[in-house]
Amino acid sequence: MKNEWDDKKNDFEVIDVRDITGNFLPMIIKKAEKVDAGDGLCVVQSFEPIPLYSVLSDMGFEHTTDKVEDNEYRVYFYRIEVKEVGSSNNMDVPLKPTAMINFNLIDPQLADIVIHFWELIWEPKKAVIDQKTKYLLSLANGVGSGRLRQATRELVKAYAAGVTVAELDELFTMFVWNQGVGTFASEIGPSPLFAAYKLIKKNEGNGTARSEIVVKLVEQFGEQNPEVGALYK
Repeated sequence: MKNEWDDKKNDFEVIDVRDITGNFLPMIIKKAEKVDAGDGLCVVQSFEPIPLYSVLSDMGFEHTTDKVEDNEYRVYFYRIEVKEVGSSNNMDVPLKPTAMINFNLIDPQLADIVIHFWELIWEPKKAVIDQKTKYLLSLANGVGSGRLRQATRELVKAYAAGVTVAELDELFTMFVWNQGVGTFASEIGPSPLFAAYKLIKKNEGNGTARSEIVVKLVEQFGEQNPEVGALYK
């Protein structure tokens, strides 16, 4: 179906991120923030950049995607209204799947397959399990398999999605039970996962707003943290 703004898209600023090996999302968000309502931008990537859709939608953008060839997608984002990121009751999910860039370095078609698999799991059209529960399940799975980097990322996302301290208390009690006291003391306790949990508890105890705590979590346990980030620095 043709959009009313289709005849404008060839005038959009083009941002080609195919050769960027780092996290290109912050750069695109900064560019998008400067776009006025009634204007747009075009993002070119080797795989379909599905995680961008929800991010820019929260900022007031519609989009249409053209697959030019197997290794070239052009996504046209048109701003119908100006919304501030995080202005809605549902905060934007932090820590996007930046590891997709690693798959793209191997093979763009592999990245495209993996990103659609990610969409099937995390952004299905008819989800049965709510998002908060999915994050908790993924968090527990990460701990159970010893992937504390993944577990920390899922904790940040779970908290942004509304998980309570009481739920986290119960979950961490289960970790002691399932993983054992020794493993918890030597592996989980000194990990960034437990540090993020303590940050949440301390700040909530001090009356800090959830939105502010999420900002602190992303600053301390986001992509810039080598124990948590998905891209090699």
